[in-house]
Amino acid sequence: MWIYEKTLEIPVRVSKPDLQMAKFLITQYGGPDGELSAALRYLNQRYTMPNKRIKALLTDIGTEELGHMEVIATLVYKLLKDATPVQMREAGLGAHYADHDKALFYTDANGVPWTAAYIQTKGDPIADLADNIAAEEKSRATYQWLINLTDDPEVGQVLKYLRGREIVHSQRFREALFMLEEENRANKAKKGDDDI
Repeated sequence: MWIYEKTLEIPVRVSKPDLQMAKFLITQYGGPDGELSAALRYLNQRYTMPNKRIKALLTDIGTEELGHMEVIATLVYKLLKDATPVQMREAGLGAHYADHDKALFYTDANGVPWTAAYIQTKGDPIADLADNIAAEEKSRATYQWLINLTDDPEVGQVLKYLRGREIVHSQRFREALFMLEEENRANKAKKGDDDI
């Protein structure tokens, strides 16, 4: 179903190691509004969508979110790459180091592990699309706050790109919701439903 291209969606560079920033960034890897949650949510929801175009949209965005996970993982790896255990502890990553060394693990910035409870799906297409708009806006806000926390222009550039993609995803979900609502109105009108 997927073809994997061995390049990142955007080049990832860092100007210097920054363990604090790595700790903050991990929330977009495994936090409630992060890329893993988004990818799984959309790739799951596509099965209950009644419209083929919206199913395709969910597949496309879900797949792109997997690519965003790679970007975040690369950022975190590069920011932590040469850190010592003492530096990890001083940056508030001592518990992470004790359990995972510098390996990535699905948590938020506080170290709370990822849970399937982060994936919202109702099985109602309108509810799910509305929730997806909110999810993208929460992710956009998180990226903005991460941009505010970095003084590394290279990291900031990558985060601005990812923030921009969240805005595009929100817009596409708004269009899909409008399309679905229009289809529902048209179907009700054909049936002669009074509560249009």
